[in-house]
Amino acid sequence: MRGRLARPLRTLGFACGLAQLAPDARAGELPPGFVRLADVAPAIKQDMRYAGAQNFTGRPVPGYAVPQCWLRAEAAQALAEAETEAHRSGFDLVVYDCYRPIRAVSAFVAWSRSPDEATKRDYYPNVEKRKLFPQGYIALKSGHSTGLAVDLGVVGWGFGAPFDYFDRRSWTQSKVGPVAHANRERLVALMRRHGFENYPREWWHFSLRGAKDVQSYDLPIE
Repeated sequence: MRGRLARPLRTLGFACGLAQLAPDARAGELPPGFVRLADVAPAIKQDMRYAGAQNFTGRPVPGYAVPQCWLRAEAAQALAEAETEAHRSGFDLVVYDCYRPIRAVSAFVAWSRSPDEATKRDYYPNVEKRKLFPQGYIALKSGHSTGLAVDLGVVGWGFGAPFDYFDRRSWTQSKVGPVAHANRERLVALMRRHGFENYPREWWHFSLRGAKDVQSYDLPIE
């Protein structure tokens, strides 16, 4: 979720402008070329954090009316194949975030400017809230909005830092215990075999490589 807060006063306008440019379908429909992951890979557990209060904002995020994972069809199919391999090896995947409407990214920007730090201890204890964007923990334009990025882990596995923990401990190659390190290496290798690239500052974040006609959307998940 890489990003840079170069011009703070224009951030919300930038995100809103993207929303106006995105060719959205009617509410309740999926963007063109998207599928519900449950229809392609029902074995993958869905723990969609932004549809509830268990996330760094401490509340449900705009755009997530229901806890469903939507992805572009090619990303969903690749993820289904990764789950098939994982299951044969004795473990199963769990997704935390998939397609992210542009309005959710705008909500993250608004949150970063608010004085509320109720979630600081659990999600960003060692980083100033205003620096989360410049340091690359949250992006002004997210690959999630294209439906080609996914945040995920493995059911029952520990990774040395929880999902959305904004700290160096979450960097994929950071120093963690041997079990957590091995789990990260195994997950990255699995996802790489199925066409996904890891974001080095988040052990959980993967993007499908080589996709064409990339388009961001703001259609709410409902």
